[in-house]
Amino acid sequence: MIPPSIIIKNKELPDEPGVYFYYDAQGKLLYIGKATSLKRRVSSYFTKAHDQRIGEMVRQIVRIDYQVTPTVIEALVLEANQIKVHRPKYNILEQDDRSFLYLVITRENYPRPILMRGHELEVLGINPFRKELSASAKKKFLAVYGPYISGRSLRQALEIIRHMIPWSDCEPPKLGEKVRPCFAASIGLCPGVCTGVITPKEYRRIIQQLLWFFEGKKGNILRALRKQMQQAAKAQDYETAAKVRNQINALEHIQDIALIQREDREVIPQTQAGGIDLHGRMEAYDISNISGTSAVGSMVVFEKGKPAKDQYRKFKIKTVRGANDVGMLEEVLRRRLSRARLYPHAWPLPVLIIIDGGEGQVHRAQHVLSETGFTIPVIGIAKGFDRKQDRLVYDRTDPQLLAVAERGKDIFQRARDEAHRFAISYHRKLRGKISF
Repeated sequence: MIPPSIIIKNKELPDEPGVYFYYDAQGKLLYIGKATSLKRRVSSYFTKAHDQRIGEMVRQIVRIDYQVTPTVIEALVLEANQIKVHRPKYNILEQDDRSFLYLVITRENYPRPILMRGHELEVLGINPFRKELSASAKKKFLAVYGPYISGRSLRQALEIIRHMIPWSDCEPPKLGEKVRPCFAASIGLCPGVCTGVITPKEYRRIIQQLLWFFEGKKGNILRALRKQMQQAAKAQDYETAAKVRNQINALEHIQDIALIQREDREVIPQTQAGGIDLHGRMEAYDISNISGTSAVGSMVVFEKGKPAKDQYRKFKIKTVRGANDVGMLEEVLRRRLSRARLYPHAWPLPVLIIIDGGEGQVHRAQHVLSETGFTIPVIGIAKGFDRKQDRLVYDRTDPQLLAVAERGKDIFQRARDEAHRFAISYHRKLRGKISF
């Protein structure tokens, strides 16, 4: 319960994403934070126990201001921009200024977004807290955004934004060189820098959109895209017009639920934040191929402990050549997760992912999940001589997995076996077509 003596903007906090500002009795800004729900997050400061530093800050709060944002990502951007301008005492005390993470856009023919720490920028002679880049900094970078308190949040945001503004981190091909598209290009996340199908001028238009986004100017992007769509339609280039229309729709309906942070989850009631529900949606994956040929991947779904066959999915491997089951699993997971962002209702996320494989497959799956900003526990099943000898592979520091691993082993094995059956069936069908 927030003390009644504290002045709150509009006398109440909305249950919406945004950024909050804490002020002391002298009107000095103490702290800036982002929230998935302003109401829940701010209230948690006055209902939970905190460490000495936060407790000291809370005792000084006399006024709370806030700014609602349409999405959590835009709250993340606004928070970083406001911290850079105001440098509130209790934000800067969270860690050494020099260890904050920054988003840097390089100055190249094909600019790239890269992440750098404050101390790395200082080595280059750049003061990251300056509002404008110095002349020497402008020779290296188009822009520097930050500081970002949570590096994980920034990485997740970049992955989400990439589905709407498909930037590239590839090098362009050398003159006359023929290059295969990168994996990101194959799923629409790279506009083709790697293959040379996009000119520097065309690519700079994409980077300008990325710059606008991290400046908090999404309206500029939408206006530019609507103009581009109208021009394409007028020229009867309906394919481009439709593509731009979809981009506008994605920007107007950003799906950023993956950006809910630990600090927000802390204030969710325990009944909602409990352990893994073995009756919830679980997905099991398997790869089938013969020496890398006719390679396929399968995804089977179990709900309430039983197969939900209408939700099974199969994948024909497109980018991995040769016998590389781990690489094929990565492709399947990336494609599946990219569809979760684009079509969240048709591709709901599971409470648990089950992998047919050992440490290599589990580590690769965890890497893909971390890189794409999803937090889903993973269990691998390394085959033994028989089902009794099957070994579960998982993060044993995760209390949720420890609680369900052995208890759910039977259902995990059944899901694994079903994924294997489904993959083999699709593989044989594909081989039969090729043979025919």
